[in-house]
Amino acid sequence: MSDATQPEAGSSEPTAIAPTVADPKHPLTLAVDIGGTGLKASVLGADGAMVADRVKIPTTYPLPPQKLVASLEKLVAPLPKAERASVGFPGMVRAGHVLSAPHFSTKHGPGSPVDDELFKLWSDFDLATTLAASFGVPTKVANDADIQGAAVVSGKGLEFVITLGTGFGSALFYEGQLMPHLEVAHQPFRKGETYNEQLGEATRKEVGEERWNKRVTKAIANMRGLFFFDHLYIGGGNSRRLKRDLLDDDVTIVDNTAGILGGIKLWEADHLGVNTIDG
Repeated sequence: MSDATQPEAGSSEPTAIAPTVADPKHPLTLAVDIGGTGLKASVLGADGAMVADRVKIPTTYPLPPQKLVASLEKLVAPLPKAERASVGFPGMVRAGHVLSAPHFSTKHGPGSPVDDELFKLWSDFDLATTLAASFGVPTKVANDADIQGAAVVSGKGLEFVITLGTGFGSALFYEGQLMPHLEVAHQPFRKGETYNEQLGEATRKEVGEERWNKRVTKAIANMRGLFFFDHLYIGGGNSRRLKRDLLDDDVTIVDNTAGILGGIKLWEADHLGVNTIDG
């Protein structure tokens, strides 16, 4: 499906988007993917299929919590009404509370200095409760890589998920069950910098495709030695930039829409351990 565009600035209200499926299977799930460069959303039927074109707007900075919530409320307004919502967030999330927001705690976006006031505002922010009130439906919030992984893993053995986009995300599953989230992104990688710093979008642009691919290959080798995974899935907007001949047979590149499609999995699988906040 194509991405829908939002109305130009100055227009009164967003234009409603009609469902692309005549009789979608209920319950309908509003699926939101919060990214460092873009905010995306769609509505999924009970079978996981999109019932409306995906909408997307850029992520703007600085971004305190209430500004993000307002942006998301405007983003999803044109979509068909859903009965529940799932939200992927690029940071550590526990019981709907944000424990870390590395992109959004900065002054001007990823790679810029941390703003102490924004850091405080995001620390332990109850995003699930706030969005449930804003959307008016029960809402679950989880790490974005966890959600993307839930959409693609097979449920066999130890499966690891990497997302390559604004930063570096990861998720771990065993026999289909989501393991506790680990912030691998902010651990030391090479030359005194973290995986996030060495593999993020800003660095890719700076060092070029070839050097960035070599770094990703080294990161995969590190993850293999750490987790001894049975299969690795790589998603995110920059996964398409990987040189496939550098990847082993137990590595699969997945479509970036998994960040949206995984939203249905939060409601299908109680073992993912994500709390529900009623609207």
